Amino acid sequence: MARAFFSSGDLIADHRAHYAVMMSEAGDHSAAADLMRQSLDYLTSQFRQWPAGLFMLSEMHENAGETDEAVALWRQLLKLDPEDRFGAGLKLAQCGLGETPDAAPPAYIEALFDAYAPDFEESLVDKLQYCGPQKLAELITRHFPERSYQHVLDLGCGTGLMGEEIHQRSGLLSGADLSEAMLKKADEKQIYTRLIKTDVNQCRKTDLVDEALPQPDMILAADVFIYIGQLERAFALAAECLRRGGVFAFSVETHDRSEAQSSDGSCDDMILQPSLRFTHSARYIENLLQVSRFELLDYQRIALRLDRGEYLDGYVFLAQKC
Repeated sequence: MARAFFSSGDLIADHRAHYAVMMSEAGDHSAAADLMRQSLDYLTSQFRQWPAGLFMLSEMHENAGETDEAVALWRQLLKLDPEDRFGAGLKLAQCGLGETPDAAPPAYIEALFDAYAPDFEESLVDKLQYCGPQKLAELITRHFPERSYQHVLDLGCGTGLMGEEIHQRSGLLSGADLSEAMLKKADEKQIYTRLIKTDVNQCRKTDLVDEALPQPDMILAADVFIYIGQLERAFALAAECLRRGGVFAFSVETHDRSEAQSSDGSCDDMILQPSLRFTHSARYIENLLQVSRFELLDYQRIALRLDRGEYLDGYVFLAQKC
């Protein structure tokens, strides 16, 4: 999915930037970078800065193979925007020029999905054939064909794609997401009992579980952990929120294939990919579930969705709190 265009607030600069984006989309990345630089230089002459424009310029340089120019811009962006709404720190880490963080910055996630929200489902489902929620629902039904759930907690609920798959089997359905725009889309579906704006990787049990409501007996996380590298905290939180015997179902992207393995046959537990998403090995997930007091019931390797014309490998996991 292409990022939304963030206006500079100046019509002349925006006009040049739009042409630059069109040229980049047509594959002429170096020429696009030249034109985008003109837009930014014009703003500089007006004593104005445009972080979103700097990020677009960095992507054009990156796509043109001009890595040094892109790196300089990512470092400049981090100084202008310490919260890192554009993922410049992730870019540097992925290039081996910075420490890989435990998770993507919350400001980056929020900005990313606020921008994607208007066309999210059309892009992800219709164009990229995303099937994570359906595959998770199938795995759950295979093991618990008749079970209904008193209270389901949908972590990273987005626009409600996972909620649509499970709401008819749930008495209460809570959704949590960091993006206000995504939560508004989920609310339009009228399937959620309550919606919570929070970072599922940094929040506490009290942010997710209302003592006036039954304790969740199912927690879902579809396409959420791809933005979290180290999953220890997230799994511990799920175990804390879930009642004993409750179901924990989630998906991950993976790099479990022969070319990702080292010479001794081992495979890295977590890798930050060029997409700025994290992939995880099945071994890492299995070990972490055991440490977090879950019994692994089943997992299945699937093609999650298309990415640049190729299917992304992933897993759907089903576990139960011991």
